[in-house]
Amino acid sequence: MNLATDRANLWHPYASAVKPPPVLDAATADGAWIVLDDGTRLIDGISSWWCAAYGHACPTVVQAIREQAAKLPHVMFAGLTHEPAIRLAERLNLVMPRGLNRYFYADSGSIAVECAMKMAIQYQAATGHPGRRRIAVLKGGYHGDTVGAMSVSDPGGMHRIFRGLLPEQFFADRPSCRFDAPWDEASFAPMESLLEEHAGEIAAVIAEPVFQGANAMWFYHPEYLRKLREACDRHGVLLIFDEIATGFGRTGRTFASDYAGVLPDIMTVGKALTAGSVSLAVAAASDRVAEPIDVFLHGPTFMANPIACAAAAASVELFLSRDWGAETARIERRLKTALAPCRACPNVKDVRVLGAVGVLEVERIPDPETTRKIALETGVWLRPYDRFVYTMPPFITDDAGIDRIAEAMRALADAV
Repeated sequence: MNLATDRANLWHPYASAVKPPPVLDAATADGAWIVLDDGTRLIDGISSWWCAAYGHACPTVVQAIREQAAKLPHVMFAGLTHEPAIRLAERLNLVMPRGLNRYFYADSGSIAVECAMKMAIQYQAATGHPGRRRIAVLKGGYHGDTVGAMSVSDPGGMHRIFRGLLPEQFFADRPSCRFDAPWDEASFAPMESLLEEHAGEIAAVIAEPVFQGANAMWFYHPEYLRKLREACDRHGVLLIFDEIATGFGRTGRTFASDYAGVLPDIMTVGKALTAGSVSLAVAAASDRVAEPIDVFLHGPTFMANPIACAAAAASVELFLSRDWGAETARIERRLKTALAPCRACPNVKDVRVLGAVGVLEVERIPDPETTRKIALETGVWLRPYDRFVYTMPPFITDDAGIDRIAEAMRALADAV
C-alpha cells in the first residue's frame, strides 16, 4: 500500500501531523498477531492499547457483530431500547461487583470517566451538597484525553499544556507503598490530609485501583484502597474506580479492586469489554448514587450502539467461559522469570510485573525509528513511551510468545 496519503492527510495519536513518526501498515490481525501488508507477522505485545485481551478477531465476537449489523446497526437510545443493550446488562450482572447494577453505556473510556464525574456531582447536588463540585485524584493517574478526564489525570503529565482550560481538581501524592511491599501507613497520609481539609468541596475521589496505568505504570498496595473507602465514607465523598485498563482479568483478578475487597460507588470499565473489536465503555453506579439523580444530564448520539453492545455481550460471555485466571497466572510467572535479567541493564531503573502486565521503568526510551526497527527484527509490536517499556499481551499468548516479548523489551531498553 502507498503510504503517501497517510503522511499527507492522517494525524496519528501523540504525533506531529507535518513530521509524522514512521508507521507500519497493518493489513490483518488474528489471535495474538498483527500481520503487515508485506506479510510480516508481529506479536501484539500491548493488545493494541490493552483491549484485545483474547487476541484479535475472536470468532464469537466477530459473529455477533456481523449478525447485529445486518438487522439493527444503530438506533437512538433515548425513548428506545434494544435486545443487545439488555443482553449486555444481563451479562454484566454476572461479572460486575455486587451493587453496581446501574449501567450507563458510553462511547469510550474517557467518556465513561466524564459520566462518572458528572454522576458524582449530580448526586452531591441532589443530596443537599451543591458545593461539592470538585474531584480528588492521585498523582500519577491517567483517566483519558477529554477535558474532564484530563483534569483528573496527573497534573505533571502530558496534559499540563492545557492548564487554564481544565477544571481545577485536588491532587494527592500517589501511593508510595509498592504492591509487593509491607503496608506503610504513611502512604495514605497525603490523601487523608487532603480529604480532611477539602471534603466540603469534593464530590468524589477517582483512582485506578492497584495499577496506575499510562502515566505511572505503578502497582501499589491494596490496603490503600481499604483506607480510601473508609475515608470517603467518613467524609461523605463518593469513590470512583477507573477499571478501564484493569477490568476483566488483566491484573490477575476480575477487577484490580478485588485485591482489596473494596466496593466503589461508581466503576468505569472499557477496553477488554468488547475484546478489542469496537469502542464501548460503561459507567456502573450503585442504587445509592442513581436514586437521588432525577435526570442524568448526559446522552451521546451513539450511546448503547447495538453493534457495540452485541460485541460486548459476546466478549463478557467469552470472559466467563475462559480460565483466564490460569492464563494470567501463567503469563505473570513467565514475565517475572524472563524480565528478571533486565534488572542488570544500565538503562533499567525498575522491573515490575503483576498479572498479565510487565513493566521496565527506564532512564530513556528509544526513538520511534529505533522502536520500528526492533519491532521488525524481533517480530514483536511494543510501544514504549515516557519512561516505560511495557507489555500487556493478549491472554492467549503462548510461553514462546511471552519469551519473545521479553527479549524485545530487553532490546528496547538496551537500544539507548
